[in-house]
Amino acid sequence: MFSFFTKKTQVDHIEWLGVDMHSHLLPGIDDGAADIIHTVGFIKKLRELGFHKLLCTPHVFTELYPNTPETIKSALNETQLALQKTNLDIEIGAAAEYMINDTFKVSDQLLCLPGRHLLIEMSYLAEMPDIEKIIFDLQLRGYIVILAHPERYNFYFDKHQRFHRLKDIGVLFQLNLLSLSGYYGKEVKKQAEYLIQKNYYELAGTDLHHEKHLEILTREIRSGRLFHQIGHVNFRNKELFV
Repeated sequence: MFSFFTKKTQVDHIEWLGVDMHSHLLPGIDDGAADIIHTVGFIKKLRELGFHKLLCTPHVFTELYPNTPETIKSALNETQLALQKTNLDIEIGAAAEYMINDTFKVSDQLLCLPGRHLLIEMSYLAEMPDIEKIIFDLQLRGYIVILAHPERYNFYFDKHQRFHRLKDIGVLFQLNLLSLSGYYGKEVKKQAEYLIQKNYYELAGTDLHHEKHLEILTREIRSGRLFHQIGHVNFRNKELFV
């Protein structure tokens, strides 16, 4: 007897997102991939999962990772040369993830994603007191500001009005894919679910640093859980960065 009911197809890849716009894959310049061997290994696995374009965003954080456009472009060049020796069909580029703290300086020379999209982060300990002024100054320079992983800032856990304010002043939000797995904790997952419900995310990224991240990401994608959780969200990764 034939059934009129069919099991919903499980989506066990991430081709639907396609572009990873936040990762730490470039070799040896921050707390991400330690060397080119790890870099190529990570890229190969991400391609197998369904990404066709990777935009690497190493930290620019004066106290720990004083990267410059030159150091980042050099690491990107090393990566592209290594990939030429493989048969991987994947596009790779680079920008940066800027730590907004007292040492950050607004300038026209910041390394941004396509379309002058600038990825920023803050300390997890406290909101930068003049964050709105810095965002405004960046916008005056023509940058479109993306706040990395807003769900991870614990000082926003009970201050949802700050999310609303940042959206009101034109900040784009980027979800860390691992946040929904509970990897960063229950509160972060809860915040991510709230922001999804509010339709506040425009972008999503892996924020991949190391093998553990890759292991959990692979599990969440291959199980179909990730698509089930956010496959309905209208992420703009392909629209903005292809």
